[in-house]
Amino acid sequence: MGLLNYLGRTGLSDRQEAAVEKTISQIRSQRRNRFRILACIDGTPEAMTNVRFAARLAVTDDCDIIVVYVRPIDQGLHSGGLQVRLARQNMIDAGFELPGVRHLKESLGILKEEGIDVEGWEMEGAHASAWGDAAGDTKVEYKSSEGRHVVLKLKTAPDVAGGILDQYELGPYNLMILGEPSRWRGEIKAFFDEGIVQTVTTMSPCSVLVARQSLDKEGFFICTDGSSRSLQAVRRSAVLAHMCSQPITLFAAAPTAEALPAAQEAVANAAALLKAMRITVAETKTAVGDPLQEIVERGSVYQVICVTDEGRTRWQRLLRGSLASDVVRLARTSVLDVR
Repeated sequence: MGLLNYLGRTGLSDRQEAAVEKTISQIRSQRRNRFRILACIDGTPEAMTNVRFAARLAVTDDCDIIVVYVRPIDQGLHSGGLQVRLARQNMIDAGFELPGVRHLKESLGILKEEGIDVEGWEMEGAHASAWGDAAGDTKVEYKSSEGRHVVLKLKTAPDVAGGILDQYELGPYNLMILGEPSRWRGEIKAFFDEGIVQTVTTMSPCSVLVARQSLDKEGFFICTDGSSRSLQAVRRSAVLAHMCSQPITLFAAAPTAEALPAAQEAVANAAALLKAMRITVAETKTAVGDPLQEIVERGSVYQVICVTDEGRTRWQRLLRGSLASDVVRLARTSVLDVR
C-alpha cells in the first residue's frame, strides 16, 4: 500500500487526486530534509535494542524515529471477535492493549529512558484500511515543539519482510534497524528462502543496521576498499558516528602482502576525506589477510562495524557473493550495511 492509499485515495475526482498528490509531494520534500530512522520490533525483549539504537543515533531535533510492528493479517481480531471500532479506539486512544500495540507502547518507555520523552507533545492518530483486515494500518504520531517526530505504527501485511519494505514506500527513510535473526541462511538457501532480516537487508533501498547487544561497546569500525562507492559509505557512516559522539576507526584489509599499499592508500584517502569534513578520526588500521575474517575479528570490539553494500541482486550475490552480507551474518557486534 502506497502513501496515496494511506492518505485515503478511494474514488477521488481528478482534482481531488491532484490535491492529494500535491500533499504527498510536500510531505516527501519535508521528510527528505530530515534524518528518519525506522526501528522494527517483533515483540521480543531483544528487539527493544533496535529502539535504543534509534534513540542514540537520532540525537538532534531534525531526526525522527518511526517504530513499526508488522502484524500478520487478521491476527487476534476476527478470530477474537473484536469489533473494528473498538480495535481502532484501543490502538489510538485506549492504552495500546492489542497484540503488537502493547509492544509499541513499551518502545515509548525505552525512548523515555534514552532521553526522548513524548509526554506533552502534540499527538495525532491515523488509520487506513489494508489487505481487507479489520484493524488495517494504524499509527500514532507525536510531534515536539522543536519539530521532532516520534511515530508508532502497527502495520498489517501478508508477511513481515514485505510489510517492512512496504513501509519504506511510505517514508522515505535514511536508516532501518532490525534485530539479529535466530538463524542465518547461506547464499544458496537464502536464494529460495532468505528470512525476514536477510530479505530486508538485500532489498532495502536505504542503509540497514542489524543490531546486536553491543550498546555497551564504543566506536564505529568503518571499513573501506578505496572505491568511490566505499568513500561515499565512509562519509555517511562517519557523519552518523560524529553526530552521536562515537570515535571512528578506519580500516582496510589487504588479501595479500602485495595489496597492502593499496589498502593503506584507501585508509589514507578516507582519512583525508573526513579531515576535509572536519570529522576527527581516532585511529586508522590496515591488515593482511582474508577481508571477511579480518573485519569480523577486528571489528568485534566496536559498537558498530560499517560496511559498504555492493548493491548486488540476489542472483549476483549467489554467483559472486557479498562481503557486506557475509559481515552482517557472521559479525559478533552490530553491523551497519551502508548504501
